[in-house]
Amino acid sequence: MSHPEKKPYKLEPVIPAATHPKNAPRFDRTAAAILDAAAQVFSEQGTAANLADVSAAAGVSRATLYRYYPNREALLKALAAHALTELANRLNDAGLERATVTDAIERLARALVAVGDRYAVLTSDQCAPDKADAERLLSAPMRAVFQRGIASGDLRPDLTADVQQQLFAGAIMAAIKLTQRHQLGPEEASAAAAAVFLDGARPR
Repeated sequence: MSHPEKKPYKLEPVIPAATHPKNAPRFDRTAAAILDAAAQVFSEQGTAANLADVSAAAGVSRATLYRYYPNREALLKALAAHALTELANRLNDAGLERATVTDAIERLARALVAVGDRYAVLTSDQCAPDKADAERLLSAPMRAVFQRGIASGDLRPDLTADVQQQLFAGAIMAAIKLTQRHQLGPEEASAAAAAVFLDGARPR
């Protein structure tokens, strides 16, 4: 009996990072509340924020928070994985491989700015996702867009896909800062980042 093919980047919700995945409890509403609260608190106060503030924002006791995440490092690690899951799902739903290069870059910008605005703490070295997961779920599908753009002539051939991806990432980081400073909304910021990047990336 055949089984339906799974979508390439769709992930199951992140489980608490306090224990090995084989022994970890299933993701539940308490874990979701803690991670949502941590995203807000850490983004507002930085990674040095008091964990008591996280537990208060989540509506749980500190004992409950520590049962899921025994220390700040475990919580930040889980938060990074949670954000990567959300971003990977957004990219999967965006249909990058079916879109034109211009549309794909605009969709990338919207997904990255939306998640980056919500999980601003990810810009900290203390809250970085697993490198292998980030490469597979984020960098690889992004790089494929730039490689396709260079091959099709939509993007300039004198800069490698990796270089263009890094330049695009810089525009995205600037867009996220604009949203955090309330200078632009997420949609406006992502559209501006994509437009500025594309105007400079098209062949001359």
